[in-house]
Amino acid sequence: MDVKGKKVSVIGAKRSGLAVADLLAAGGATVFVSELGQLSSAQAERLAARGIAWEEEGHSGRVSDADFCVVSPGIPRTAEVVRQVLSQGIPLFSEIEVASWFCRARVVGITGTDGKTTTATLMHRIAEADGAVKGYRAFSAGNIGVPFSSLAADMAPHDLAVVELSSYQLEGCESFRPDVSIITNITPDHLDRYNGDMGAYAAAKYRIYASQGATDTLVYNYDDPLLRKHFQAGRSGFPFRIVPFGVGEEVIRSGAAEAFFFEDGVISRWNSGTACPVIAGSEFLKSSFRGRHNICNVLAAVAASDALGISRDALRSALSGFSGVEHRQEFVRSLDGVDWINDSKATNINALLQALNAVPGRIVLIAGGRDKGNDYSVLVPVVHRKVAAVIAIGESREKIGQAFGGITPTVQAESLEQAVDLARKRAGAGETVLFSPGCASFDMFENFEERGRLFKHYTCALES
Repeated sequence: MDVKGKKVSVIGAKRSGLAVADLLAAGGATVFVSELGQLSSAQAERLAARGIAWEEEGHSGRVSDADFCVVSPGIPRTAEVVRQVLSQGIPLFSEIEVASWFCRARVVGITGTDGKTTTATLMHRIAEADGAVKGYRAFSAGNIGVPFSSLAADMAPHDLAVVELSSYQLEGCESFRPDVSIITNITPDHLDRYNGDMGAYAAAKYRIYASQGATDTLVYNYDDPLLRKHFQAGRSGFPFRIVPFGVGEEVIRSGAAEAFFFEDGVISRWNSGTACPVIAGSEFLKSSFRGRHNICNVLAAVAASDALGISRDALRSALSGFSGVEHRQEFVRSLDGVDWINDSKATNINALLQALNAVPGRIVLIAGGRDKGNDYSVLVPVVHRKVAAVIAIGESREKIGQAFGGITPTVQAESLEQAVDLARKRAGAGETVLFSPGCASFDMFENFEERGRLFKHYTCALES
């Protein structure tokens, strides 16, 4: 879309809102920013320096004086200001959609409930290694922390943008078209936003491929039952190339023309009835990067790399040097025979389940936070088998206590610092303290990053 001369209202003045306002203003649009809360002095100065009008502490009718609006991902479609815009027939887009209008680079889009950030980080490392040889730049943007809008205009056609995408960011995408899209999995999460409707949540994720065409590729996790059913049922109706991946050989018996799979310690490419080895697991699986879910993350990145024509040398170089992502089953330290693991990024039950399955031996689990409609019953078998004690924190601590109190010793802590102290007292040599909340962080922290950093700070302050 040519935005020159257009009047645009940006709803929300967080990172992505300010970035898209900058991008639109630079493109010749007349931009107005509306923020429900208060702007910081730095935010206000930034807008003023770019000649962008703004309001704070509420959304006025001026928002609707626009050719189209852009909404920040954290603002749901049920918000009054959004319903007002839509009721007036004003087009509403996401920041990702707008950024894509300005982006000339190739794009890898990555979504899913779990594994997005690890897969995106892997993909970016691989692209950097390939680009260093072939002369293109690799960018990392989106839900991983850097707004796509802040980078899109600087990209050249031969560059590669790796864009991590949440369901919230995809809701407002109309023409966004990745060259390669990846869906890591879809399990219950954010159901409070989608009124408990898994179908609506999945539909938002599927927006990633809505505009893909014959020259594009979609990579998906065949081991995920929901995705397998979705793409197997509609296989003949999709206009783009579909490449599934999975652990074990089941995926190559699915009828797919091509696929990637992990079997006997090796990732292989299946094509036209022939399996060709790509990389051995011994080259990338280490103590700080382990588990079935991480094998799936690597499979996704390998399949996408193949679709992009990335060299095997770049692939192996990046994977062999990868040791994981901060706050994602991150090894912190070993103290008196006890390992301490920071998995603050686990903001839903499936991520917590993955962590419990990945950690060997007995576990003292610290969990809790802002509950998003969690069903803790799915964790009961693994908690019964592996968890020596549960220390519950945050708004959900009573609910967690009720879920696990009859299975394993469960106590409540008033703070994360107290939880760390309690875990120190309860964990014995050979056990692991796993901080994997399974909940959002917003009841006690600014975000999961702050939560993880504090856990590491309190853990490293413990004395032998």
